[in-house]
Amino acid sequence: MSTFTPQFFSIIKDGYSRSAFRADVLAGLTVAIVALPLAMALAIASGASPDKGLVTAVIAGFLISFIGGSRVQIGGPTGAFVVVVYDVISRHGYDGLILATLMAGIILVIAGYAKMGQIIKFIPHPVVTGFTAGIAVIIASSQVKDFFGLKIESVPADFIPKWQAYFEAFGTLSLPTLGVGLGALAAIILLRRFAPKLPGYLIAIAACSALTTLLHIPIETIGDRFPDIPAGLPAPKLPAWDFAKLQSVVPSAFIIAFLAGIEALLSAVVADGMTGYKHRSSQELVGQGVANLASALCGGLPATGAIARTATNIKAGGKTPAAGMCHALFLLIFMLFAMDVVAFVPMAALAAILFIVAWGMSEIGHFIHIYRLSRTDRAVMVLTFLLTVLVDLTVAIGVGVTLACLLFMKHMAEAVEIKSEWRKAGVQYDGSVENDAQRKELPQGVEVFQITGPFFFGVAGDLMDTLKRMGQMPKILILRMRLVPYLDATGESALEAVIKQCGDNGTHIILSGLQPQPLRMIKNAHLDENRIYVLFCADYASALEKAEDILAENVPPGAA
Repeated sequence: MSTFTPQFFSIIKDGYSRSAFRADVLAGLTVAIVALPLAMALAIASGASPDKGLVTAVIAGFLISFIGGSRVQIGGPTGAFVVVVYDVISRHGYDGLILATLMAGIILVIAGYAKMGQIIKFIPHPVVTGFTAGIAVIIASSQVKDFFGLKIESVPADFIPKWQAYFEAFGTLSLPTLGVGLGALAAIILLRRFAPKLPGYLIAIAACSALTTLLHIPIETIGDRFPDIPAGLPAPKLPAWDFAKLQSVVPSAFIIAFLAGIEALLSAVVADGMTGYKHRSSQELVGQGVANLASALCGGLPATGAIARTATNIKAGGKTPAAGMCHALFLLIFMLFAMDVVAFVPMAALAAILFIVAWGMSEIGHFIHIYRLSRTDRAVMVLTFLLTVLVDLTVAIGVGVTLACLLFMKHMAEAVEIKSEWRKAGVQYDGSVENDAQRKELPQGVEVFQITGPFFFGVAGDLMDTLKRMGQMPKILILRMRLVPYLDATGESALEAVIKQCGDNGTHIILSGLQPQPLRMIKNAHLDENRIYVLFCADYASALEKAEDILAENVPPGAA
């Protein structure tokens, strides 16, 4: 089935040209140049050594392209994981992170084969925007120490205590460190402005490394903080674990899986818009899951589709998943033969890169746009943002999605209308269409309610309230349900209560124009069985005719 066929396999089967291969190799080299400093910077920001980021970019990056569901997706470590990875490492150690990533990989594979790839459609955009903006603020905050060269023994993990520590240590600011950081930041911004095709990150890092080494500038480098960086890929191995640790990292595993799935699918959607192709969402989740499993077994970090690197791949001419695979192979070559030069990279230059990454993640334009749309969207986005920054990622996602759902249900409930259609004298009804203006005067003893919209738990009680306001029960009650597309269990329960009340009061009830889902729900609840006073009609015209027949024959409820 094509749904679970990797895009690379389909492309090879259909024919892979030499020209496409040349384009993919060049695009892979371009993306590798961009990914090299990013992978190291994101790993360090996550509380790991720079080689862990490169391992992730190589292992996961190759597999995401090889067995994923997108033609041009580039995978690796991303900014979305920085906060959760740092938190897991600080709480459970690196073995805890490996264990959580393994579990996240399994969750993603299961989600893929369960065809949950379309889940992105059900995550409200204000939640995603508030969440990513919050992560951007946290990433930028985590780099203040390295950018300014502050002398702090241990930086607090929480946002407010972190900034309190920064202000207290501001007197220890290092001007050489700040100068290098500002220089790297200015170089990246200017290159993006005037030479966007050049690899700004790599040029800035190379220039800062060369200057600090040649001029002997007293500044902390990667080699100072990580003196023993291994070259090459480690052998796969399982982490040390027990059931207590397994249980403790389960919430983190679900967060990692959620972030990986959502960001990968978002990236794939962006890529589809840029290329005109369509990704296979379920297979993309499977590919993400396998990639995270392999990355964890080799000691790497969580990985997902990277939107910026994917866009770079497309702009560089990448045609197929081979471009992503080439990007991983070029990074592997660097790990094998050039890891010694990493030691000369200033930490302030990496901090500058992460400031740029954080600015891109913040999507300030989208944030302002959603803020102006409506009070409900604004409330969801701002609350998610604040909870992400000040409380916890898990809480932010849970509360944000829950609040968005509750507000959506509130709006849906307000849109549903249950109205009583009283008698209108002097109006002729021709029986051809269901239109209020064409109804004849209702017969004495017949009342009509029309329900418009989904009949769910948010509005189920309104039907009983409307019925109670009638006072005396009629001989026949017609419920027009042609405009009810959905009936849930609570709505069915309310409907059953109305049917029971009608039966107790000797009232016939006629349900007209039922759509397939409500009709199926009613049959599953057996409301259509053993209740002679409950009748079903295909449309309102036949319901009126049935009511007139009952009145003419004076049939009592429950009569055969």
